[in-house]
Amino acid sequence: MDSRKTKSTTLNTKIYRGVTALALIGFLIMLFSISTAFIVGDFSGEGSVILSLAWGKVSLIDVYIGFLIFSGWIIYRERSVGRSLIWVILMMIFGNMTACFYILIALRQSSGDWTRFWLGQRAKTV
Repeated sequence: MDSRKTKSTTLNTKIYRGVTALALIGFLIMLFSISTAFIVGDFSGEGSVILSLAWGKVSLIDVYIGFLIFSGWIIYRERSVGRSLIWVILMMIFGNMTACFYILIALRQSSGDWTRFWLGQRAKTV
């Protein structure tokens, strides 16, 4: 790691491991949940029930606003429009499973540097 980095930009090992564990557990839970829903659920029938409920609508709006915010980070962090587009599409289809996977990749690419984690390739320009 670059000796010029300050403590504020370097990920603490415990924090790095904690975020990694949380993202990995989140990914696995979402993978299991989505797989189970596709196998035993009725997407169109259950989806129409969810959309008929006020809290169902609020929940979907909330989830998709979160997806859009997370997608904004992905778009900013990635330099490639094509790669950004793929990630955003995956985000809209698979939701937070994609977010957890993206966080795992960003952590690995960051090599323990917070600035690189948040900014990706753009960290080289700041």
